[in-house]
Amino acid sequence: MAGFRNISTNKALPSIGFGTWAWGNQFLWGYVSEKDDDLLERTFNEALNRGLNFIDTADSYGTGQLKGRSEELLGKFLKKLSPSKYKNLNIATKLAPYPWRIGREGFKAAFKESKARLQGKLDRVQLHWSTARYAPWQEVALMDGLGDLYESGLISQLGISNMGPNRLRWFHDRLQMRGIPLKSLQIQFSLLSPDPQKILQIQDVCKELNIELLAYSPLALGVLAISPEESLIPATTLLRKSIFRSLLPASIELRKELKRIALNYSASQAQVALNWCRSHGAMPITGLRNPQQAKDAAQASTWMLSQKEKRALDVLSANCKVRMPNNPFQSN
Repeated sequence: MAGFRNISTNKALPSIGFGTWAWGNQFLWGYVSEKDDDLLERTFNEALNRGLNFIDTADSYGTGQLKGRSEELLGKFLKKLSPSKYKNLNIATKLAPYPWRIGREGFKAAFKESKARLQGKLDRVQLHWSTARYAPWQEVALMDGLGDLYESGLISQLGISNMGPNRLRWFHDRLQMRGIPLKSLQIQFSLLSPDPQKILQIQDVCKELNIELLAYSPLALGVLAISPEESLIPATTLLRKSIFRSLLPASIELRKELKRIALNYSASQAQVALNWCRSHGAMPITGLRNPQQAKDAAQASTWMLSQKEKRALDVLSANCKVRMPNNPFQSN
């Protein structure tokens, strides 16, 4: 039976970061308007006060006319921070390989725009998704261009997202020939992620090449945080409801175990799911939309799963026949 394995033996577990996909996203997350922004600022400050210092965003976060809203809000909040808090943050954005962004300088303008929205605070730049399935030449030129920005001192860390083990190794080797380190890979990774066998292969490559593994959607869009006794689909957007309808019935046994473990630690199911990612050597990037979620995510970093608990969750995860949708832009 295929399953996950721990790649964090004999070293400290990864920390926990937070993501801002929902900030400005009306279609999936129901962002309304600027009325939400005060709550998001309180969420941001709560997260920082509790030691969550890695923040992930993207230039595509924010739907329609709100494009770039996530970066704009982060920049606005960052500007108000004290110097001591500001310097401890690691701000990572992702640049989207849209069809019109081509050539070695295809990201040049996008990079400048993102950095401006973030008020100059930009530590890591990541290619948002792989174009290997439909235009492999595009991502090669774009990554070469990001390498140029790194060599010029404009970028201090480079990462990629949504790449499989083969493409990951290829890009690592290409950057290494220029003396450029590949800092991280970000993939969909949770107890319900779509392809556990491929994740095993990715884990092996990350361990071998010393690449940080980042887990986006560690709560499977919130499914893993829902009590197994809950019979009603939570009020949310139509797209999330459609995912819940298939995943909630299929994950009852898994969520029962999440709840059982959570009760043992006086924790939440979300904390257990985040710690499961950490037990497999990945830093979970959990989405935050209110201060309570920030408190909960920070609390998860104060404890860890036992090997017995981890193995029990591994088995239940492997037995779930319905899983999160595949990202169509994930490469091999």
